[in-house]
Amino acid sequence: MANQKSKKTMKKSSTKPETSKEVKETVKESKSELVSQAKDTSGKSQSTLHGFFARKYDKDENILTIFKTPKIWGALIGELVGTMLLALLLLMLSIFGLFQYTLYLAPALICIYVVIVGLSGANLNPLVTVGMMASRRMSAIRGVLYMLAQVIGAWLGLLVVNAFRLGSAAAAIELPIMDAVSGETFWAVALVELVGAIILAFCFARAIRYARRSALTFGFAVASSLILVLIFGAIVSQGFFQYAMSFAFNPAIALMFQILPTSAAGAGELVSLLGLALSAYVIIPMVGGIIGFYVADFATRLSADGYFCEEDNEI
Repeated sequence: MANQKSKKTMKKSSTKPETSKEVKETVKESKSELVSQAKDTSGKSQSTLHGFFARKYDKDENILTIFKTPKIWGALIGELVGTMLLALLLLMLSIFGLFQYTLYLAPALICIYVVIVGLSGANLNPLVTVGMMASRRMSAIRGVLYMLAQVIGAWLGLLVVNAFRLGSAAAAIELPIMDAVSGETFWAVALVELVGAIILAFCFARAIRYARRSALTFGFAVASSLILVLIFGAIVSQGFFQYAMSFAFNPAIALMFQILPTSAAGAGELVSLLGLALSAYVIIPMVGGIIGFYVADFATRLSADGYFCEEDNEI
């Protein structure tokens, strides 16, 4: 009996260190798992912005290679024709004051964007093109060519509207002219243009992701965003500032509304008014376009594991 008791105590004493060793090994394994999980999560957080500023267009596209294929000419024609149609629509609506008829405006805008998106991506707006360039979706040379085509297209739209006006029997019809920007109204106009440009660029950056799947979805989203910013500008100008403020949310078309002053009391005043007009209707909307694209891209990256878990989370 004594021998049996001694054997049992020996067994118990022998099992204690083994158990402590197992506990230590288990603790070490759990610590290593936690460390590996922390490394994985830190790696994921670091990879959230990985490639955010990476180039997303063809790396071989530059000023020497862009004209080797006829695709660029089709894209430029698309931008020119699309911006011309957009300028025609907005100029005629401005002449006759028909912006309240958004029921007719929406289908016309959808038509323009749907038929042009397959040719060039349907930027039709310098602030969108600048946002595409800043987010590295588009090369610098393509962006510059797009903006030139947009300005020429808007100018052709103005020529067509002016031809209709000159051939009309109603002599009272005048081309639309935006109110001159002064030091008192500059910040109000600039703020409206900035916020509207951010909204427009944000919506475009999100809508362009679905252009290849459905041109109609893209056209509906972009046209709706344009109507949205037009309504926003009208409400802010008349509701908050108590006067009908001039706004365009498109630098190319804004130039066709004769925003640039042609006369002033002196050369200094003319230069000052010119700087205010270009800042309010050209430079600030382009800054808003860049902000809108960056906000859209950043939100897309953050929501990669978010609500819908889209398969194509790459920007």
